[in-house]
Amino acid sequence: MKDQVELHQDDLSDGQVIRLLEAHRLEMLKHSPPESVHALDIDAMRSQDLTFWSVRIQIANDVIACGALKHLDARHAELKSMKVADAYLGKGLGRLMLNHLIQNAEETGYQRLSLETGTMDAFIAARGLYESIGFVKCKPFADYFDDPLSICMTLDLT
Repeated sequence: MKDQVELHQDDLSDGQVIRLLEAHRLEMLKHSPPESVHALDIDAMRSQDLTFWSVRIQIANDVIACGALKHLDARHAELKSMKVADAYLGKGLGRLMLNHLIQNAEETGYQRLSLETGTMDAFIAARGLYESIGFVKCKPFADYFDDPLSICMTLDLT
């Protein structure tokens, strides 16, 4: 599958990308109350401090995964809105996107990459992926706060 897809920096103007992000936000709201959902809406995703990528199937040009890096400061970035379309789960696309985001963060000069995800069973696979790369639990960062439905994780890039 990985040899059949292309990763692109994206400007969030494509309807397929927008639908995937909306599906991501709806999925989060299915498992968490609104105050515990930190997925950004489309306007917030277009912020100057955020760089967004999509994964497309080469032949069909269908958007099947996405992810973003949010600049926090000169040494620290945050993973945002990692999502793989349901039909493509389990095919290594989440790992492909995560590795791409980590590589980009390193090339940009960030020393730390952090994320927030849910604590419920629906997020077990995501937490497992992050842990397999080396992310570890950390205290809330940026605007996050202690929330029993959230977990913050970080990866040292030095």
